[in-house]
Amino acid sequence: MKTKPLTRVALSAAITATLMSGAAYAQDNAQTQATSTTPSTTAPAQNSNSQRSNNGNNKNVSTLQQVVVTGTATFGGIKKIDAAYSITSMSAQQIKQANPVSAADLLKSSPGVYPESSGGQTGANIEVAGFPGGGDAPYATFQLNGSPLYPQSNLSFMDQSTMFRLDDTIDRAEIVQGGPSVLYGNGQPGVTANFLLKEGTDVPSGDIGFTYGTDNTQRIDGFIGFKIADGWYGSVGGFWRRDNIRDPQFAADKGGQLTATLSRDWDNGSLMFYARALKDHNQFVTDTPILNSGKGQFSDYPGFSPLTGTFGSKADQYEFIGTTPCGTPGCTPGGENVNLAKGRGADLRTFGANFDWDFGNGWSLSDKLGFTAGELNTISFFSTGSNPTSLASYIASQVASDVTSGQLPAGTYTATANYTNGQAADMNQNVTQQGLWYVRKNLESFSNEFHVSDELFEGNTLTLGNWTAVYQDHDTWFLGNNMLLQAITNPNPIVVTLNNGVNTYDLTDPQGFVSGVSTAVKQRWHGFNTAFFATDTWKIGDNWLIDGGLRVERQTSNGAIANTASYDLDNNPLTLYNNSSQYFAPGNKYINYEKTEKSWTLGANYEFNPNMSAYVRANLGVHFPDFDDLRGLPTTPVQKIRNYEIGFKYQADWIYADLSAYRRLFYNVPYTITTDTGQNTYVYGAQSKGVNFTTTVKPFEHASILFSGDYMDGHYYRYIGCITYATQSGGTACTSINGMQLQRQPKFQFRLTPSYDIPTSFGDIKAWITYEYVGNRYGDLIQQQPLGNYYDLAFGVQANVGQHWVYSVQGTNITNQIGITEGNARLFGFASSGGVILARSIWGRQISGQIKYNF
Repeated sequence: MKTKPLTRVALSAAITATLMSGAAYAQDNAQTQATSTTPSTTAPAQNSNSQRSNNGNNKNVSTLQQVVVTGTATFGGIKKIDAAYSITSMSAQQIKQANPVSAADLLKSSPGVYPESSGGQTGANIEVAGFPGGGDAPYATFQLNGSPLYPQSNLSFMDQSTMFRLDDTIDRAEIVQGGPSVLYGNGQPGVTANFLLKEGTDVPSGDIGFTYGTDNTQRIDGFIGFKIADGWYGSVGGFWRRDNIRDPQFAADKGGQLTATLSRDWDNGSLMFYARALKDHNQFVTDTPILNSGKGQFSDYPGFSPLTGTFGSKADQYEFIGTTPCGTPGCTPGGENVNLAKGRGADLRTFGANFDWDFGNGWSLSDKLGFTAGELNTISFFSTGSNPTSLASYIASQVASDVTSGQLPAGTYTATANYTNGQAADMNQNVTQQGLWYVRKNLESFSNEFHVSDELFEGNTLTLGNWTAVYQDHDTWFLGNNMLLQAITNPNPIVVTLNNGVNTYDLTDPQGFVSGVSTAVKQRWHGFNTAFFATDTWKIGDNWLIDGGLRVERQTSNGAIANTASYDLDNNPLTLYNNSSQYFAPGNKYINYEKTEKSWTLGANYEFNPNMSAYVRANLGVHFPDFDDLRGLPTTPVQKIRNYEIGFKYQADWIYADLSAYRRLFYNVPYTITTDTGQNTYVYGAQSKGVNFTTTVKPFEHASILFSGDYMDGHYYRYIGCITYATQSGGTACTSINGMQLQRQPKFQFRLTPSYDIPTSFGDIKAWITYEYVGNRYGDLIQQQPLGNYYDLAFGVQANVGQHWVYSVQGTNITNQIGITEGNARLFGFASSGGVILARSIWGRQISGQIKYNF
């Protein structure tokens, strides 16, 4: 990796030419570590083009002397020992050893972050300890080379991890929680994951690898970096994959990614252009039926494994959704042809440029430009909230309901049920309803962040800057479309007709749909954010480093939401399934929103010696409402998050420790839930305190033990009144959320990774195993959906043979533990009935092997 010039960011002496080795953090499971005694000061360093290389696979980025660039005011960065905030850095090798099932899953390497990756490659819920998220990923930002992939961190059917895939083009990752991140980029007060790309090298270098694993996983990865001319470098890399994880009888995940960079080096700075094209379609796994014999006790539902089951099948892959009324009795409504194999994936193009320059005499500037455009569509099953029941019972309940509503006349009905292949259906089998939702989402964003820094006097540097983003989101949703399916993996849809001796009524359409569109949304949103910030860093003596900053940001959002109406799409009362479908009507509702808010941070770091430091920090962050917040509540207030934190870092030849404790207060948090009265939006507050920890101990040569995790105690408060909901017995209750534990977050979670490195005559062999424990959680705000606790085991073995060949085998959840990450998200209150719950578990056992050639 190239070395960039460092400005004098309140630092005073000389950076070591080689990053010091020490007890590694996180997934550095097998690297040999040594004592570090080099002084921890830094100074400007010059580029050395003749030695330019991408050695992210070999270097240890987890020592206190590592220079990090995320959350810093100037492009030169800061050493971890001097950073008065929590940051996790991972090399390309450490990322591989973590073996994340998705980009979101990697974030658990940062203590206090709990990603729910059970839905598949995309659509992960990401919880940050102490933040009242409750689903999706509102407090998580993904950056590529320092630019956010999209200005708003979370929209319905979108989180930023869905927009990103890991591959061999990534040189390293830096994960920051809070701290100075409230000043830069989109001002994320939660977690910011910044991924930095590999660049070209003087001597052509790279790799090519092939991976094969369970569920017919096949993947090809490759990267090459090269020199174009003096000072100019290029790189190209990416991946292609296909697999059948939770086999839906078609490719569950299929697609790939291509990334290219073009870089220019000067003695005083650098310029880099990058482009990335991502086209990857992924199955999204919805809640499935699971036996729930008691609080926190879960087991397989007959015919449906929570570890491998899916509602996808060849029988329901291709469907037609009616969306537009046609008026003439018996006509065929207009609609959309959908293919479940498209899943919840991404078809995106990302472009960017980074420019850094050191003018000397204390002046420097940095500019980061990012552009993203494309589609982030969803075609997936979503749980309706109803537990499975027998086909006969389902038909009887529907007839009774339709008679009560007037859709059917009173009388006796004979039901006929067949699968869509024409075979007669068993009336005693258990069936379920699953909504086949279709969401078309078109995104586009442009952002630019500019910093200019000046050393006012020795040890003190002032930075002024601006971040501006222009972006849009055009959506079309067709939700509902409930389909009657067998309650088994790879089910058949069921077609049901009713006859009362006078008429034949279609309870379902010929595809098995029992309802039409229940929620139609067409919205066009445009946003503009601009933020000005000023920060100052001051090195006092040899030990103190103080930093502070203020940010003022203005957001403008303008939306047009199409009007809707409900109607019998085919104007035929005998077709019960679409007699009350929602569709788009003429006209729009318009929403205009403008708000200006301030963020600030103040931190102090004291360096006891080159291997030990401590810090304190206080900051106020803000979280502006996103487009969907405003659609639900146009007056949604701006969230405010106060964070107080202390931390301690220590490194010796036998230990690496990074500890922090926090107190967090939240105001004006909006949340939309579904109760028996429909969808409701509430505004509340929360408070939390906790400890994050990472410790790596080296008990003897070639061995290390990582222990990382967090303890969090968080509760809701400042909510006036109570929320009414239906109880398990069918009655109603009204409960306040005040004092309840933060939804879906474990109070305690940790990961323990012992590892061993075996030197051999042909290279070396690294082996590790990870024990992960996730504590008790609740799926709702009033602690009526206990999700229990779970553990899982992962392992890895890697053999480096000679200078070029690498052979590795890795596995996750090797003991096939059921780990519930999400309860029934579409119910409020108790969600278990008859010993069954609709929920989502982590994946079952996955083992893969890779052969890679490095050059």
